[in-house]
Formats: sequence, C-alpha cells, structure tokens
Amino acid sequence: MRRSLLTARIASLTGAVLTVAAPVAAQQRIIDALSFLLTNRSIVTGDFARDEQAALSTRDTIIRFVQTELTTLPVSSPAGGFTYRLNPALGTDERSSESFGPFFIQRSLTGGQGEVAFAVSYRSVSFDHIDGRSLTTGTLVATASRLRGDALPFDAETLTLHLETQTLTAAATYGVTDRLDISAAVPIVTVKMRGERVDTYRGQAFPQAAAQASASGLGDVLLVVKYNVVRSGGSGVAIGANATLPTGDEQDLLGAGEASIVPRVIGSFEQSRLAVHGEGGVVLAGPTRYLDYGTAVTFVAGSRWTVATELIGRRFTSGGRLTDVVEPNPRLVGIDTIRLVGTEQPTTRLLVVGGVRCNVSGRWLLSINAMRSITSAGLTASWVPTVTLDYSFGR
Repeated sequence: MRRSLLTARIASLTGAVLTVAAPVAAQQRIIDALSFLLTNRSIVTGDFARDEQAALSTRDTIIRFVQTELTTLPVSSPAGGFTYRLNPALGTDERSSESFGPFFIQRSLTGGQGEVAFAVSYRSVSFDHIDGRSLTTGTLVATASRLRGDALPFDAETLTLHLETQTLTAAATYGVTDRLDISAAVPIVTVKMRGERVDTYRGQAFPQAAAQASASGLGDVLLVVKYNVVRSGGSGVAIGANATLPTGDEQDLLGAGEASIVPRVIGSFEQSRLAVHGEGGVVLAGPTRYLDYGTAVTFVAGSRWTVATELIGRRFTSGGRLTDVVEPNPRLVGIDTIRLVGTEQPTTRLLVVGGVRCNVSGRWLLSINAMRSITSAGLTASWVPTVTLDYSFGR
C-alpha cells in the first residue's frame, strides 16, 4: 500500500515535469552543447545544487577525456623511416638500419646530418565507450530514481553521445647533426558531436534535449628534439623532449589550452632483422600529469617491408573517472537518487598497435596501422586507423 501511494506521488511529480519539459534542440560550441545536454534534467531529486554539481563534474570529465585523447594519442614521426650515416671509408651516406622503425614509439637512431623528412598522416576516431560505458546505445544513465531495495530505476535519464574526430597532421624532421634531430607536427583537427537526452519513466520515453556541434581548425602543435647519446649499429640510447603548444581552441576541444613538456629516454636493441625499442617520459608541465611509456617490436620482412607491433601506456595521476553516486531523495521517502559524476583518481590507459611500413618507391614510405585500447578508462574506440605517407629528401 505504501509503495502504491509512493508511486502515485512520484508519477504525479514526474508527470508534471514532463508536461512542461518539451524536447529542446541546440547547435552551438562543443563545450556549450555538452553543458546543454547534461543540465536539461526533469527527474525530481529535491537537490538542485547537487544536480548542478554532478552535471558540471560529468561535463568537465568528458571534456578532459576528449582533450586528453587529442593531445596524448601518438603522432607518427618521419624520422623513424630512413636513417643514414656517413661511411668514412667510402665518403658516402649509407643506410644505418634496414628497418623502417616503429610507428609511434621512437627509436634511438636519428635521421642523419642534413637529412630532411616530411610526412602527412590521417587518423579517424569514432568514440563508442567512456569508462567502459556505452556512449552510442542510449544506456548511459545521467540521473535516475529508484525505489530503495529495487535493482533497477523506475525513472532514468539517459544520454546518447556520438563523438568523432578526424586529424590531418603534417610533420617535418631535420637532422641538425649526425646525432641531433628536431621535428615539428602541425595537426588540423575536426571534432563532431551530436547527442540527445531521454527520460524513460516506467518504460515510456520522453525526449528531453538534443544538441549537435562541430569545429575544425588548428590543433596543438608538437615540437620534438632527440639526441642520440650512444649508438652501435641500429642499437643505442637517446634522450629528448616533446613540447606541445596550446594552439588549438580549447572551447571547441581542438586543444588542451595549456602547454606541456615531456622529457624522454629512448632505447633500442637491433639484431639482424629483429629489433626492440622502448621509451619513457614524464609530463613536467601541462593540464594533465602522466607517465608516458611504451615498447615496440619490429621485423624486417623484406627489403621494402617492416612489420611492427607496439604497446603504448599512459599512467595519469588525476585522469578522472565517471562513477554513479547513490543518495536518498530528500523529498521522497524510500527513494534513492542516482547521479553520474566525475571524480579525480589515477587511471591507466594501454593501447596496442599493429601494422606495416612499406617503401613504395625511392624514398617514399607508406605506413598503415590500427590502434586499439585494451583498457576501459577514458574515451575509447573500437579501432583507430592511421595512414601515413612520408618522404626523405636527403641532403
């Protein structure tokens, strides 16, 4: 009897809200569109302040995830393709390694003094999960009401988000000396977002809000310096640093909005056709602090082919996670309110990469690879393909 009276009261309150909450649509900047979707609520929770706080923390976490993915996904370096050294006995340049190297993990070898390389790469990402929760199936619960003791909510507001990015990157490398390379990568980024918020009350769906937004422009420019400290054939040790400049518009999620610096140590061991490479770095400045590490194994499959596989890791000290917080409804006895909120906590993200590099003609090198996340933290996509074409000009 109590439950039926309680249900009737909830239905009357929820129904009143639903009658005035007509579906709303918006097209604006991406951060504004996310805020719009997350703050258009209709469920009666009795605590507007906590609703607002939960919505903003969720929005900020999603924004941080997108910015993190854009600024930490590895960039192909043209310096990894062709490497040359002067042969003193012959007085001519010769290849210092038959391998074209890995895709994203750097190797200790540098391109060679006076060597100039240029590359263009294209990457398309369609995110489908966030912290292991589906983004695209309409099952991401933002706010819900549940009778205490029940397993499922009787009233739930769910989000559907379609987030896509396309990145076209132009990169160049110059060999200052036989041991020192400098590189720059300039990305042009397109971000597209569309989503909707739906309130489902006892099996009946009521659309609450819809939003879409897109942006294109310059992303965060990457500068790289690498110095080959020790070398023996294709093996050796190098040190270097990456610097990311805040050239992308953070309001449209084209960039992180803050510069970052990552010093690195790189090691390589190459024996005949097989080689193992590894690197590690720590972010000393930037919007997100993390430990960056990875390893790669390459195999020379022929005079024009190199097969590579890589494991890339990021250990974020405050990467953020989405979690459900359950609290009693202050206005309705026996009812719990479930809110999706963003929290600060360490996270680990691992990516696995596989593909081939082919010397299609002369000094032209074509690289094709696919990347996949093997952890659920942050924004993830089923597969992330990258195609790169680079050319080594020589001296």
